[in-house]
Amino acid sequence: MNDMTIGEGKEPAALILAAGRGTRMKSDMAKVLHLLAGRPLLAYVVDAARGIGAGRIVAVVGHQAEEVREAFRDDGLVFVEQRPQLGTGHAVQVARKAFADFVGPVLILCGDVPLLKVETLRQFLAFHRDREAVLTLFTARLDNPHGYGRVVMDENNALLRIVEERDATAEEKKIREINTGIYCVESPFLFEAVSGIGRDNAQGEYYLTDIIAVGRERGIRMVSYLARDPAEVMGINTPDDLAGAEKVLLARATG
Repeated sequence: MNDMTIGEGKEPAALILAAGRGTRMKSDMAKVLHLLAGRPLLAYVVDAARGIGAGRIVAVVGHQAEEVREAFRDDGLVFVEQRPQLGTGHAVQVARKAFADFVGPVLILCGDVPLLKVETLRQFLAFHRDREAVLTLFTARLDNPHGYGRVVMDENNALLRIVEERDATAEEKKIREINTGIYCVESPFLFEAVSGIGRDNAQGEYYLTDIIAVGRERGIRMVSYLARDPAEVMGINTPDDLAGAEKVLLARATG
């Protein structure tokens, strides 16, 4: 087994991206501290990570970092601060030291995606292991994919790349399969790949999505996992999104 292969039997670790401010929330509060049914958004993601048996949970914080740390001081998280905030790829770069002694699957989660069920994450992780993948991307198909990065496949339905909407061509914008921002990646490849990405894009940021292109160049095994229920991977970006998530939780509780 070489250092790019899957850590068979290893318990996963979780890396939660939670540094954003969330300007569209119309509040100066860190997005992950906004309350959903009385609990911070980040609490739901931490619960999900624990639910799949993550032995180490690392949260990358930035905006109002101290407030986020204080809110979760008793939760046993490892906090890493991202400052300045130069994109999702940069967030993984700054977390590298927190995984220095870890070899195995890293589940990358978003602190503002609170509706993902533990059972869904278990299925996702099992899919990654069953396919003996080095990288598994969680995707969803949306009727209206506006604003999301599109997943570009080749003629054999294999992952080619992810293109952010601002960088997408008119043809690529027609793609309905989107990147949810959730991944399972074997740690040796993950941290080696993010160390080599650049930021030559419309945002001037280090995109985590660029590790797909790195994987293609190196010929590693990459697969995608399609969400059965796109509502589970809905990100909270606006007060309306928060209200919609409350309705989903209510429906789950009463259904």
